[in-house]
Amino acid sequence: MHHGLGQTGCVTDYTPPLADIDFVLGQCGLEDVASLPDFAHVDVAAVPDLIGEAGRFFAKTIAPLNVIGDQVGSVHNPDNTVTTPPGFAAAYQQYVDAGWGAVAASPEYDGGGFPFLVGVAFEELMSTANLSFSMCPLLSQGASRLLEAHGSDAIKATYMPKMITGEWTGTMCLTEPEAGSDLGVIRTKAEPQADGTYRLTGTKIFITFGEHDFADQIVHLVLARTPDAPAGTKGISCFVVPKYLVNADGSLGARNDATCLSIEHKMGIKASPTCVMSFGENGEGAVGELVGELNGGLAAMFTMMNHARIGVAVEGLALAERSYQQAREYATERLQGRASTTPRGERAAIIEHPDVRRMLLTMESSIEAMRRLIYVTAAAIDLGEHHPDTEVRERNEEIAALFTPLAKAWSTDTGFEVTSIGVQIHGGMGFIEETGAAQHLRDARIAMIYEGTNGIQAMDLIGRKLGVRGGAVVMEHFDRIEADIAAISDRGLSATQNALTLALAATRDATLWMGSVTSVDDALAGATPYLRLLSMLTAGHLMVQSATLAAGTDRETSQKRTTRFFCEQLLPTATALVPAITAGAAALAPSN
Repeated sequence: MHHGLGQTGCVTDYTPPLADIDFVLGQCGLEDVASLPDFAHVDVAAVPDLIGEAGRFFAKTIAPLNVIGDQVGSVHNPDNTVTTPPGFAAAYQQYVDAGWGAVAASPEYDGGGFPFLVGVAFEELMSTANLSFSMCPLLSQGASRLLEAHGSDAIKATYMPKMITGEWTGTMCLTEPEAGSDLGVIRTKAEPQADGTYRLTGTKIFITFGEHDFADQIVHLVLARTPDAPAGTKGISCFVVPKYLVNADGSLGARNDATCLSIEHKMGIKASPTCVMSFGENGEGAVGELVGELNGGLAAMFTMMNHARIGVAVEGLALAERSYQQAREYATERLQGRASTTPRGERAAIIEHPDVRRMLLTMESSIEAMRRLIYVTAAAIDLGEHHPDTEVRERNEEIAALFTPLAKAWSTDTGFEVTSIGVQIHGGMGFIEETGAAQHLRDARIAMIYEGTNGIQAMDLIGRKLGVRGGAVVMEHFDRIEADIAAISDRGLSATQNALTLALAATRDATLWMGSVTSVDDALAGATPYLRLLSMLTAGHLMVQSATLAAGTDRETSQKRTTRFFCEQLLPTATALVPAITAGAAALAPSN
């Protein structure tokens, strides 16, 4: 099960949590999603076997590369190419040959056409096995999703089939040196040409897999401005800029003027090349084609944003799961001290110590709660996009919109906290790179920044989501929670029932305060703690639903245990955030 580091520590193999994933897919209504007309071709009974086979592939082929990816990292060469760590490119080719990238892609382009909910399960397996590796396929899927929604028929015919298989990869080129999350100030230019194409010049930073040796062709989706574009976000357009121009017969032609000038030296995900990309480095500009409407680039990007933010939420979950598996195994093997039941002259495995058990249970219950929140959000996205009934579609779009900032921000915050606990369980050896525990922590840190920092998620929640339908969406959510609390009949969950009741009351009060406050700054000052409170309440509710569904099954005891721990020991800490939520901006004013 582990590599030989003995009592000093262990770098564990990855064991896909297939039973947990299968249970949560059922809880989140996979059968309901798969029964929609758009998924008539999906055999829902085959999903567990499909996920199991994918789990075995990722565990065997991708997971073993995780450590060497961290130790060696990707390298930028003098000729502006990038070499990924040993084994990565070959593993990617196996991934493409096996067809895993196409499972949730459109059948119109020979994809499997499975729901996004199933795609999220695949993302979890791949991201947990090796987050750095997963970044390339996930960005490619996001890019192809945008092209499918906004590209012309010619653009889709040219790029989609090979991007879906993974034979070609994709990037999203948004950020610039002077424009982080504020895309309104981007400077990259797109000059129209007589043949209908554009010539792009400018620099983009933080471009994941902007250059690599996984595939010959890289398809960049680039935000830029035309010469007469309006100022701000209203003047941004989206362009497809391939590494190689594509000939009429689909073969690769001349090299385009898109160059990787360097890659970043990062805290984590070191095997994922984070590139500085220059368009027009050689003088004439990179050839690009307009995707969607002129000046409609930001709108195009936002069509895939919910999917992308759920993908980042999965990263928090994935690294928490990998850290937990390693910490649990270490705790069962590491002998230190005596527990209250240890015979004299013997030492106990540290898992026998109550504080270690508390840490492990914090990890385990948090992972379960994250998985439920992420998967239920993915199901709402599917229903919101595919349900034939307009009203059902709209209600699920509202739920997906409300839950997405919760899933992204809370899961990545919690993922980092859980990986930190994983280091703690290893004790001093957790601080030693040889054990591998620190890599999970370092890798997890970026997810809190990706796809809009978690502070931006909190701003989005209070600024755009709480007021939807006059605040009715969040209030209906509270009503559903209240009804489920009242329906708890298991006496063993009475303390859980009380904890949820208190948390719901606190969240209602905080929400009403948010709705009544007149100062935008006062609301923004409490946005981040408010997001955490609403996330914890929502996650606790989902955990209770899990405990109810597990009654009478072989999961009943373990599910009740983690549900009680989460709701009775972790959730109360969130209710204590109300004073921070309602303190207002004056409490944060500088002393001078």
